[in-house]
Amino acid sequence: MKKWKQRIENMFTKHLELPSDVILELPRITTIGQLHAYIENHKGLILFSDTELRLRMKDGHLRIAGENFVLKMMLPEEILLEGKIKELRFIDD
Repeated sequence: MKKWKQRIENMFTKHLELPSDVILELPRITTIGQLHAYIENHKGLILFSDTELRLRMKDGHLRIAGENFVLKMMLPEEILLEGKIKELRFIDD
């Protein structure tokens, strides 16, 4: 079953020229130094404080740790985080 799923995903990404993050529902994380993180394709906010952000992903969580966090923008599948980012960690379910 896993190989079948991989074949279908490869077909969509190669033949239809769709980005793999869209097809595979993977997060796209763009950082600007330690100051900003723009996260796309998340599945919801789990926790937010001035030192930690946790987002639900397709297969687990994303944990961002740091200081002085502020959510500058929050949309259903996008978040812009500002503050001093010290750690990004993926946590499997």
